[in-house]
Amino acid sequence: MTPNPSAPPTTIGGCATLACIWEATAAKPGNVHRGADFEDMTYVDFLTSASIVGPTFERSEELGLGGTVLEAVRATKAGVGLNTNLGTLLLLAPLALAKGNVERASRLVAAASPNDTEQVYEAIRLAAPGGIGTVERGDIAAPPDVTLLEAMQLAAERDLIARQYTNEFAEVCGVAAEIERWLSYGAALQQAIIEAYLRLLARHGDSLVERKLGRATSKQLSDRAGMVLASDAMDGELGDQALADLDFWLRADGHQRNPGTSADLIAAALFVLLLQERISWPVEFYPRLSSD
Repeated sequence: MTPNPSAPPTTIGGCATLACIWEATAAKPGNVHRGADFEDMTYVDFLTSASIVGPTFERSEELGLGGTVLEAVRATKAGVGLNTNLGTLLLLAPLALAKGNVERASRLVAAASPNDTEQVYEAIRLAAPGGIGTVERGDIAAPPDVTLLEAMQLAAERDLIARQYTNEFAEVCGVAAEIERWLSYGAALQQAIIEAYLRLLARHGDSLVERKLGRATSKQLSDRAGMVLASDAMDGELGDQALADLDFWLRADGHQRNPGTSADLIAAALFVLLLQERISWPVEFYPRLSSD
């Protein structure tokens, strides 16, 4: 694309931080945002994490694929002591090295070295994501017995983040296009993010929810997101009550139904839009208040 002379100067690290801030700030149902914390994880934790990992992504070419993921997880762990962003970091690392070119990112995954694979495994163990379980081949708890691509292929059916490593980041690209489409209609960025997020949930449910609570719960999540979108279509604007009902259901029972994987894909999609210079500046994140 032709560079936009009105755009602010950005670096890969700056784009990573900004994508993570925008993702965390959008009031997506079931996720932490500036108006809704969890008991054990706050909006400030996500802002801190976003700020801390930026310098790591500045060094991505030096660190390589596995090293970028591992160093960013270490920085996050040191900064907030929580796993706020493992899925996001797994998606952003190859995209950063490829400067937003998804085909090149896929080639980098395919060419990942044994050291890259070991570092990714170490990063996942350090982050200790919920519901990861054990598998016969490629198990995270053991030294890697497969390549990085093979590990992701083995996990692709049960994990949407792993699937991105195997399908040229198809869902990330789809979410990016959806956000861009809503922005082209004049939507503020938060609205575009929420619309894309709901469509992602309606199509796929959420991998984190499925790992923790089973496929039936993920399917229920998908159906509920579809109901919100149906309400939106009937009313001509996002149905506030339907959205609030979904948010309440997702946060019930100790926020076990938090769609964390879907949030990670949103962050990656925003990163792609930034790196590919598909964001118009200045950014209007919230709808402007009417002067009437």
